[in-house]
Amino acid sequence: MSDDLRTQILSLVNDYYNEHHRPQNSYTTGNRIPYAGRVFDQEDMINLVDASLDFWLTAGRYTEEFEESLARYVGVRFCSLVNSGSSANLIAFMALTSPKLGERAIRRGDEVITVAAGFPTTVSPIIQFGAVPVFVDVNIPQYNIDCSQLKAALSDRTKAVMIAHTLGNPFNIAEIRHFCDEHKLWLIEDNCDALGTDYEMEGQWGKTGSFGDIATSSFYPPHHITMGEGGAVYTKNGLLHKIIRSFRDWGRDCWCDPGVDNTCGRRFNGQYGELPCGYDHKYVYSHFGYNLKVTDMQAAVGCSQLKKLPSFVDARIKNWEYLYSRLIDCQDKVILPEPAANSKPSWFGFLITVKEGISRNELVRYLEEQGIQTRMLFAGNLLKHPCFDEMRQEGKGYRVIGNLEQTDQIMNNTFWIGVYPGMTVEMLDYMANKIKQYLNEYSGDVA
Repeated sequence: MSDDLRTQILSLVNDYYNEHHRPQNSYTTGNRIPYAGRVFDQEDMINLVDASLDFWLTAGRYTEEFEESLARYVGVRFCSLVNSGSSANLIAFMALTSPKLGERAIRRGDEVITVAAGFPTTVSPIIQFGAVPVFVDVNIPQYNIDCSQLKAALSDRTKAVMIAHTLGNPFNIAEIRHFCDEHKLWLIEDNCDALGTDYEMEGQWGKTGSFGDIATSSFYPPHHITMGEGGAVYTKNGLLHKIIRSFRDWGRDCWCDPGVDNTCGRRFNGQYGELPCGYDHKYVYSHFGYNLKVTDMQAAVGCSQLKKLPSFVDARIKNWEYLYSRLIDCQDKVILPEPAANSKPSWFGFLITVKEGISRNELVRYLEEQGIQTRMLFAGNLLKHPCFDEMRQEGKGYRVIGNLEQTDQIMNNTFWIGVYPGMTVEMLDYMANKIKQYLNEYSGDVA
């Protein structure tokens, strides 16, 4: 009887979706065009309600399914769900501070190479722990780390490189991976904006997120797939996986799933630290950790979203290429983005950098007035933000290589618009036409 009732409830959810949420595949000129948004169907809503009927409010069966499926998709062995992409970056970095890593563990005062032209939570864990971020410049029009500066950034305190693939466009993985291997550095791939991107290295194609020692994803609504809030940390390394799980789950030494006891078979007969012999392993802590798990309801949405990811990636690529074709004749006025060599980006957005004589701020204001949502390339230059005021005044806590000239150009002249799967050709045409209209009116003729 209960199974019949569940089936009836889920059937009604399907009906509700069709009545209230099924998208109308038409665009009315003048309607606001968001830079990103959730794209979902009845399967996502059915999964959400199905998980809620279990009333298992923490991680459960859907979490396990998602972790296994995402690991398989990316091409890694292990995946751990967390409650956000920012938490994923926190866990990824903190895992590398574990004493279990011996001499390779990051300690306070050690250095981590990164960039200032990105999202702050790629850098925040480094600073909050007490390590030293070393900022290098980026390149335009790929908007990723300038690998020519890596040698200058290296010191005898360098332990890791932690950088993101910018808006789906991968950084030069081959060169970065070689650099890290040569100098025995950890590599954290912030893959939050690039899920589904393919990259070729040494004749083999793989997904971004499979090349680093640890990688991260975000499932906030604008991202490639969503579960509302959520993120993931993934790795091929069994020891790193165990450490990641420990930091995610309160810092505990035990690896039992929630509600499960004595997986190790020696719950009451181990010796840990200076605790009395036989102290309950479920309450032994090998790290100063957190509780950053998701609910199974979030994971349930992620499971159905992940099945749609290949079609989402195809749509993003198609939309990006269409915008590029519409704006290619504007290159005397703006710099258009270029994919990294040996890559097939799963684009998160379409970056535009205005050339001399064009005001980025005025163009953005014009587009917003026309109903086109825009975004900056996140922090632009993170070092210019109020969160760095104290560190900048004291002149310590970080290092900068060169003058970050391209980073400042991005801060002053770059913005982006959306290519998410909910875009229609009419929406893409409207955006391209308005950009051209502005360039025509304020900077000469553009066809």
